[in-house]
Amino acid sequence: MRRFGDWPRPGVRHRIRPGAYGVVVRGGEVLLALNESPGEEVALPGGGIDPGESPLQALHREALEETGWRIRPLRRVGAYRRFTYMPEYGFHAEKICHVWLCAAVRRVAEPTEPDHRPVWAAAEMAAAALSIEGERALFAEAMRLAHGYSAAAPRLAVSAA
Repeated sequence: MRRFGDWPRPGVRHRIRPGAYGVVVRGGEVLLALNESPGEEVALPGGGIDPGESPLQALHREALEETGWRIRPLRRVGAYRRFTYMPEYGFHAEKICHVWLCAAVRRVAEPTEPDHRPVWAAAEMAAAALSIEGERALFAEAMRLAHGYSAAAPRLAVSAA
């Protein structure tokens, strides 16, 4: 499995933390989750898989919590791993990130995740806005699967959904 970012820190225990993320498309746009907490990021909708939850159940739950949108997974794109500190949980993690290409179905609610809001971006610009290198790489693969995307894109100006 491809690794992005730093190697694990020597002498530090990293907990395995699987997650599910979606490249959610609607026409020529992609749904991103903007986390407005200090020091946070623009990311693909998604997050950790809770105990007893399947990856697709987690993907649906996380997309709804972070964006208020219902989605329809179309195809699994792949997976990558990264090592990071998760301050909200207080531990170092080896994140195993599973990514799906998804279709947007409809917005049904406001996000319930604190400090999150949905943003729609032109597909050819969205990759540049993503904060995490692994997400950018699998986003590009999802776009190639969807419609022959080229990763060379300008920086993104996001707009509220």
